[in-house]
Amino acid sequence: MKTRSWFAKGRTATRPVADYSAPPAWEQMANSSSGAAATRLTIKASIKGFRRVDYGARLLILTPPRTSTAGWALLSVLALISGSSGRASQTPALAPAELVRHTVWNEMHPDMANYMFQDRKETPRGSQTKLMVETRDAMAGLIIALDDHPLTADQRQAEDERVDRFLKDPGELEKRKKQEKEDTEHTERIVKALPDAFLYEYDGTEPGRKGVGRPGDTLTRLKFRPNPSYDPPSHVEQVLVGMRGYLLIDTFKQRIARIDGTLEKEVNFGWGILGHLDRGGHFLVEQGDVGDGHWEITHMQLAITGKLLLFKSLNFQSNEVESDFRAVPTDLTFAQGLELLRKQEAVLAEDGEGRKRAEK
Repeated sequence: MKTRSWFAKGRTATRPVADYSAPPAWEQMANSSSGAAATRLTIKASIKGFRRVDYGARLLILTPPRTSTAGWALLSVLALISGSSGRASQTPALAPAELVRHTVWNEMHPDMANYMFQDRKETPRGSQTKLMVETRDAMAGLIIALDDHPLTADQRQAEDERVDRFLKDPGELEKRKKQEKEDTEHTERIVKALPDAFLYEYDGTEPGRKGVGRPGDTLTRLKFRPNPSYDPPSHVEQVLVGMRGYLLIDTFKQRIARIDGTLEKEVNFGWGILGHLDRGGHFLVEQGDVGDGHWEITHMQLAITGKLLLFKSLNFQSNEVESDFRAVPTDLTFAQGLELLRKQEAVLAEDGEGRKRAEK
């Protein structure tokens, strides 16, 4: 998972192929499902080290090997496939909580794809546009516009000095890596808690669109509400106990396309001594297929208020859109990443000047 993502950056879990056949319990589920005859046709190797089990009109795919960690060995992706369309059109056969559990497992197993992209973040103080690139060291970013205007010469010089310090001082880059690691760990704890923190129910479907799943694909909508039996193991997961909202899941890809949550009550930390989050706080995260089956965060929205240590006010208001994803080598260093960003900035600046001349 990259730290810019609220979700783990996993696309498709990768595990070695093992001598494995579909567990009897799953075979019985598939064969007893209503609808067209579910005669088992074949088992054959699939991509990324998984087995694919074909059940005629129904398809049981991506079955992990028996060597999986205990508790996950039977996790499978069950998608209802019509013989003609090849995509799910009915409610998935899995119980809602199990669908979430399987999807979360997939979210937590990243592949090695890295991207360069454009990030525009708007807050009450204005907007900031960056070019970003994922490197093997840390995320590299370069501000290219403030309030949608190109940087002045003084602003450009200040930005160059800011990013160059990561190259001149290894300690600065190490601090950045450490912070990204801590952010990632917090994010993973939240994502891992999703199956247990909420109670889910199916709530229809929505079509995928650019930036939310994949255009033309059907996304399954799940409403969620707090699970009264959930006991958060730390303050990191505490925020989930007062949240209600919905998920959009691509049941074929087992990916979360959107999570939309609202705090339906005030959430306290440390019996209110450490602070609280106000009722009505809202967040939204969207993911989509940006090419070749790779999913990335495309939109994040946050509106949270509260108190810290009873005195300091908290007020997070932001709307962030990420676009123009371009694959880059996975072994890119931080220095190489900055060089790539500066080249891309020059290309964008030249394109902008060209448009101005064409408009005159």
